[in-house]
Amino acid sequence: QLQASGGGLVQAGASLRLACAAPRAITSTYNQFDMAWFRQAPGKEREFVAAISWGGRDDYYIDSVKGRFTISRDNAKKVVYLQMNSLKPEDTAVYYCAARRASALTTRQSSYDLWGQGTQVTVSS
Repeated sequence: QLQASGGGLVQAGASLRLACAAPRAITSTYNQFDMAWFRQAPGKEREFVAAISWGGRDDYYIDSVKGRFTISRDNAKKVVYLQMNSLKPEDTAVYYCAARRASALTTRQSSYDLWGQGTQVTVSS
């Protein structure tokens, strides 16, 4: 499965960068996968955060993180990142990375085939 890392406990306004490494099973075809980040806050359903196309040219964000979060990928290293700036307490959640065979970017969870174990992000006020 995908390996997410980089979470932690920070104060509001701080930054974190999450990383997600591809499993060996897809490293040879990593550039054929769109990648995404989702998050699940306590007591809430998991929601889409951001996605990036296989080549990194296209990306998409939910409105609440636009201008604060940036998704990027390094296909040579087989890693996707989520740079999170100006963090808010409402960003507190477990963050998951996900992958799907390249197609039109989608926010739909069921379209993603591979998932990571999640990394906890906690933002204190």
